[in-house]
Amino acid sequence: LLSKFLHAQPINRTLNYFKHLGLNISAGSIADNLQRLVPLFKPIHQAFRQHQMTEKRFHNDETRWEVYEEIEGKTGSRWYLWVTRSPSVIYYRIAPTRSADVPIEHFSDLNSKNVIVVCDRYSAYKKLARLNLNIILAFCWAHVRRDFLDLARSHVDFNQWGLDWAEEISKLFHLNKQRTALWEANQPLAWQSPSFKERHDALGKALNEMKSRCDTLLLADKTAKAKKEKSADVLAPSKRAVLESLQNHWDGLIVFYKHPEVKMDNNPAEQSIRNPVLGRNGYYGSGSLLSSELAAIMFSIFQTMLLWTLNPRTWLDLYLEACAQNGGKPPDDLSDFLPWLMSESRRMQLSKPPVLDTS
Repeated sequence: LLSKFLHAQPINRTLNYFKHLGLNISAGSIADNLQRLVPLFKPIHQAFRQHQMTEKRFHNDETRWEVYEEIEGKTGSRWYLWVTRSPSVIYYRIAPTRSADVPIEHFSDLNSKNVIVVCDRYSAYKKLARLNLNIILAFCWAHVRRDFLDLARSHVDFNQWGLDWAEEISKLFHLNKQRTALWEANQPLAWQSPSFKERHDALGKALNEMKSRCDTLLLADKTAKAKKEKSADVLAPSKRAVLESLQNHWDGLIVFYKHPEVKMDNNPAEQSIRNPVLGRNGYYGSGSLLSSELAAIMFSIFQTMLLWTLNPRTWLDLYLEACAQNGGKPPDDLSDFLPWLMSESRRMQLSKPPVLDTS
């Protein structure tokens, strides 16, 4: 479990290691036994989602995931791994589609209002926010900056123009970093220190200037085209496209300004999905739907433990021992294995390497 779902090692590599120790095990034996573990971990996975639905700040992302089992009504092996990261939980699920149905279903049990989801500009999230009025989308500035950098790289004539816009966005990141360094999380925005307010105002000014520049360029372009003029005000289609995207997504792009606890980018979700992607590149996804479910469960458990700075091996040792003591079933009381319910002494215990029996 640790080798595959934490260290991204293909099962075949582990079997070769065993083979060199004189232990020959077939891949099928390992796969069958891993799949038998799904019922043991499923209650933990369910508890993760239940707790996550009590939180208010999220980062979302998704990536392709291959499932090599023929499923009625499903064409091809392309599935998707979705990640939803909140302050306490990193939750993964495998879905056959990249449609809005997946995040809509995931957030259907929210217990809070004014929930903020940081994401890219993918249409599925926009539909989520349209249908769930408790959700506010905060769009990722790193993706916007990438738009201008891609334009600079792909068009020689627009290189400097694109780089100038990218530099302005980098300045926004810098101003926000200066501002959040003084942010007091336990105080509302209106009660922050004068030093914070000074940096907050500087960031607001820079945002207003960027929005004004964008609007001015697009208005001049629209006016020149309406008059059928051939002037410098007429934007090339590629320039117009990136500016229109900036303008159309502006409300979501300034959520971080109104809520300083919200990040400007979606790096937490992208970092959370990096480990599974390494695994996917090594073992090409999952051989069956059941093994893909196990993958999502174990990714959730291991990455959440790391989020809480707990030792995944220690957690796994103690959890499997508890299952064994309960007759091969999940413990009746999961509180000792859910970080937000653990006592401080229990978290200290699980933050250390497992105690080895040397008797």
